[in-house]
Amino acid sequence: MTMVMKWFKRQAEDIEHFKPFLSVFIIICALFTVVFIQMEERRMGYAILKYSRDQRLAVEEKRMKELQLAKITRPQHVEKLAQDRFTLKKVQAKQIIQLTGASVGVKSSVNSVANSADEEIN
Repeated sequence: MTMVMKWFKRQAEDIEHFKPFLSVFIIICALFTVVFIQMEERRMGYAILKYSRDQRLAVEEKRMKELQLAKITRPQHVEKLAQDRFTLKKVQAKQIIQLTGASVGVKSSVNSVANSADEEIN
């Protein structure tokens, strides 16, 4: 048993010699951890800045697209486009045909056309 006790005593003395090195190693690891965390914080800050810039640009682009859509779908623009591109002309009152129920007729004289259509059928 004495040999086992000597071995434990020698191990304890060896550990006593390594305690200063172990404490310095722990301090260095802690400092590296702090530096790593600060670097990650800065990297994430740059990523957030980039994403916020991208989001701001996307919102601006969406706003511009909405303005373009509103400009293109304006009634005056559609009418001008129909006249220029498709050679359409403004509608006249006698060209309007109103479809209501069973009767078909020109809007200005709906009753007279409907009556004449009914007479032709009978």
